[in-house]
Amino acid sequence: MNILISGGRVIDPTQQWDEVADLYVQNGEIVALGQTPEGFVADEVIDASGQVVCPGLIDLCTNLREPGFTQKGTIASETVAAAAGGITTLVVTPDTQPIVETAAVAELIQDRAADLGFARVLPMGALTRGLEGEQLAPLHGLASSGCIAFTNMRNAIASSQTLLRCLEYAATHDLLVVFQAQDNALAANGCMHDDTTSTRLGLNGIPEAAETIEVSRCLLLVEQTGVRAHFGQLSCERSVRMIEAARERGLDVTADVAIQHLLLTDESVNGFNSAYHLQPPLRSQLDRAGLRQGLVTGTIAAICSDHQPHDPIAKQAPFAATEPGMTGLETLLPLSLSLVEQQLLELPQLIETLTAAPARILGIEAGTLAIGSQADICIFDPSLEWELTEDSLRSAGKNTPFLGQTLKGRVNATLMDGRIVFRR
Repeated sequence: MNILISGGRVIDPTQQWDEVADLYVQNGEIVALGQTPEGFVADEVIDASGQVVCPGLIDLCTNLREPGFTQKGTIASETVAAAAGGITTLVVTPDTQPIVETAAVAELIQDRAADLGFARVLPMGALTRGLEGEQLAPLHGLASSGCIAFTNMRNAIASSQTLLRCLEYAATHDLLVVFQAQDNALAANGCMHDDTTSTRLGLNGIPEAAETIEVSRCLLLVEQTGVRAHFGQLSCERSVRMIEAARERGLDVTADVAIQHLLLTDESVNGFNSAYHLQPPLRSQLDRAGLRQGLVTGTIAAICSDHQPHDPIAKQAPFAATEPGMTGLETLLPLSLSLVEQQLLELPQLIETLTAAPARILGIEAGTLAIGSQADICIFDPSLEWELTEDSLRSAGKNTPFLGQTLKGRVNATLMDGRIVFRR
């Protein structure tokens, strides 16, 4: 199908392109930008005047819940939500049931997503068997089955010796390891940031040291092994400084942050609203400022949704007894655009953190509108205001603290491989 996207403000950070131009798509590829290719006849014209045309977004941390927890979400419901949020590539966590530690599970997830055709799904494999931190999972076999990276999630590997062996193996095969740094002994049964707010509310806190100690340990072992490493969903200012120092020493490490940690703080928890029960927890204003600074300086390269859909019952309990996490695929772009409103980033810089930067971290050919690249495209109106309601969310999870709020910026169309997978 030949598609002409006309009159939009085309922003592609990989080509330093930011101007109003026509974009031409043929046979699933981008064939021209600005100039009409010879003999091109459009089967469909998308009028993008007054809108931004950019590469499809790449989300570095998403939980699809399938297989195993389909009461919270399915590959179908969550990839539909991703398309509605302008996201064309999802990196998904291995904590399904069964866990992504066999080729069969990795392939099932990819095949199911491919059959549905709403978004490209890249599974992360378990770093250790059962995510238990004791025996190395079959990393090479999982990588051959399409696993883009390996993680033990927030189940820190207690034995530094075991972790060292995992990283040595990953380094030998040039596999990407993703850390979601948390010392479980220090996090224990905490449910929010350990500070004056948690004390006043009488809730058990998770100290910053639960993250920073684990970041420090992982960085030392990364330095020893030379493995490609990425730190996901940082929440502490001190963590950002440690990553920055490591990068200055020449370490091949990258980091991302979830959008909610750039906008909210632990003070939001004041009313015991379980929608604010997140993992990692919302931290202090100082931490939020440190994360924002890290984004501006480039220490934090990417922004993700850390999408964790839940069924209503998972959030209907006293705060500490609820399950942590929020749904975020459809709010990733509008919430991120608020950073442009606040003049923290320019729009092309923001788009880079959601497209080209995640692609570089993963080492994949995506996040670009270059001639000959796959036509993964997001078309959005940056100034359109809309109210976030349960009905407007396509995700099975309605658990977000932003319900009822007016958001600015909305996706109007999403293309994947040159097919229109979403249109408002």
